[in-house]
Amino acid sequence: MTEPDAFQPIPEPEGPAAGDLLPEAAELAAQISARLCHDFISPASAIVSGLDLLEDPTAQDMREDAMDLIGQSARKLADLLQFSRVAFGASASAETYDARELESLARGVFAHVRPELDWKVEVAALNKASGRILMNLCQIAAGALPIGGVATARVVEADGRAAISLEAVGPRAKLKPEVLRGLKGEPRGDAVGGAWVQAYYLHLIVKAAGGQLAAEVGEERVTLAAWTPV
Repeated sequence: MTEPDAFQPIPEPEGPAAGDLLPEAAELAAQISARLCHDFISPASAIVSGLDLLEDPTAQDMREDAMDLIGQSARKLADLLQFSRVAFGASASAETYDARELESLARGVFAHVRPELDWKVEVAALNKASGRILMNLCQIAAGALPIGGVATARVVEADGRAAISLEAVGPRAKLKPEVLRGLKGEPRGDAVGGAWVQAYYLHLIVKAAGGQLAAEVGEERVTLAAWTPV
């Protein structure tokens, strides 16, 4: 696992102007809700389209295609819902997440995108903050590989802290400017808020946990890392 000083640290935004532009709690909640609705609306709409085909007497020859569409979309919606309960919420009363459960949630998301997930997490369980950080890093890493590649997830614990990293390797690997702004805790500017709000939310989780967040962008490679107390 790469140590923090091997990355460019992500600084806090400076000056009152930056702080004044950051969202209040209600606006942040609205941005997260919009992001989740955006994720869920596509598979939900596809399910409705499939049901419409089943009910159309002139489209009975497409019944098999309609059932496939409904099945695939329902699985995608269920995978996204289960993932989001952990990544954006508090889905369990326990103070820790089983790493096998987190792997299942992450693979559920990667089943519906082009990149592949290589899971190399070396711990049996993570606390709530670390689990949510890992899930958000997984989804951001998937978004950094628009035409495919491999995102490798790693978690190791040592010296009282968890080192969490996602290395995304593939053609055209990149982080959108609004994602970088969110990781730094900066306002989204004029960009659409969906990608920004997840990165900003991750920044808040890491900060609240007393950890550090770092990012490195190279040729066909994006590395994201966080360090949090165990």
